Amino acid sequence: MPRAPAGRDDEGMTKPIQPTQTTAYYVQAILSFAVSLASVVIALLYLPASGWIRAFLALGVLYVITSTITLSKVVRDRQELTEVTKRVDQARLDKLLTEHDPFKVDAPR
Repeated sequence: MPRAPAGRDDEGMTKPIQPTQTTAYYVQAILSFAVSLASVVIALLYLPASGWIRAFLALGVLYVITSTITLSKVVRDRQELTEVTKRVDQARLDKLLTEHDPFKVDAPR
């Protein structure tokens, strides 16, 4: 029996392909964030400046981190909304196609 092409099920209807991310990708992202944050914290500690300047720069770093987290959440939410909309549209189209019979002849009244 021939196998169905990737992204298709046995009935021939397309299934959405789920993106996959490996554990290594997550570990790399976490380590990258940790290393960059540690580097900035160490640089702030050894910066030859007064405490007020270091505190101001530290506050700026915290603002950048929270803004980045918020931006990534907004981008993810928008992408998920787009995927849901595509799935609903595909389901409606599939329903219309299954209900439509091109060979059906309506009886005259």
